[in-house]
This record gives sequence, C-alpha cells and structure tokens, in this order.
Amino acid sequence: MYPYLRMFKELWKFRNAPALPILGTHISHHRCWPQDIDPWRELNNGRTLTLYDLGRIPLGQRVGLHKVLKRNQWGLTVAGASTRYRKRVRLFDRVEMRSRCIGWDARFLYIEQSMWKGGDCTSHVLIRSAITSKSGIVAPIEVLQALGEDTQAPTLPDWVADWIDADAMRPWPPLKG
Repeated sequence: MYPYLRMFKELWKFRNAPALPILGTHISHHRCWPQDIDPWRELNNGRTLTLYDLGRIPLGQRVGLHKVLKRNQWGLTVAGASTRYRKRVRLFDRVEMRSRCIGWDARFLYIEQSMWKGGDCTSHVLIRSAITSKSGIVAPIEVLQALGEDTQAPTLPDWVADWIDADAMRPWPPLKG
C-alpha cells in the first residue's frame, strides 16, 4: 500500500518551509520501517523508489509546482528512472534524502535524489518527470513560466545527457521474446 500517511506527514512538516527555486535542494529524513523491508530485513528496492516520492512531493510543494499544477489542471508523472543501489539500509535505519531538479529539456524535468546514512550514499536515482495535460506533455518552459522561473535550461551533467541518449536507443515497445 502507498504510504499516504507518511506523504501527508512530509507535506505537513514542510508546509511552512522556505520556498525553493526550481534548482534548489530539499532535504528530508526518513526511517526504514517494518513495512519497507524485504525478507532480509533491508529496505526493499521497490520501496526505495516509493520513499523517493516522499522527497519529490515536498520538493514540488516548496518550489510552488503543486499550485501551478492545480491552477492549470496539469498532472505529474515519472517517465523514466535509473537507480543505483550501493549500501544497505536496514530495519529502523534513518536516512537523509536529498532531492533536487538538475535541469530540463524540451519535454522533461530531470530530478536527482540520493539517500545517505552517515557519510555514505546508500542509493541514487535519476528521475525523468513529465508535466501532463489533457492534450499530452506540457513543455517545461511553459511550466517554468507559470512558476515565474528563468526558462533558460542549465546544461545537464554529461552523465545525465549520456543516459538520455542511451535511453533513446532502447527499443519501444520492447520485444516480446
């Protein structure tokens, strides 16, 4: 089940936090609870992606995205992700999550998130996110204008540009084989 109570707690917790610019970093803290673990008493890989929602959703609130989405009747979706897992998060461990938009192109926003335990990064995810309307994907420039932000896209890091290029070569739809 989706952790709605945890999501509402995060939104409530950061309701009065200072606004962030579109490229600002949102920092939050989370605990690995029994409902988050796999049979080895570690944070489940799928649940990790769900917990990353708990960083992105308040980030969107702090940059003003939620108001813009509501005003324009737009939606928000994940259109791709690449995750790297490196250190175990065990039952009851506390992690610090860092969430930030690192740039955009003509169709997507790119969000970078990481979880940290002590000085070690436990996982890192790159999310390709799209703003949607009834007629399809809304160009990030239009979203940034609605936010009152500068529409000039920062140069994406090479590793992000390479991921975009590599993902574009991937067949779609995939072979049924």
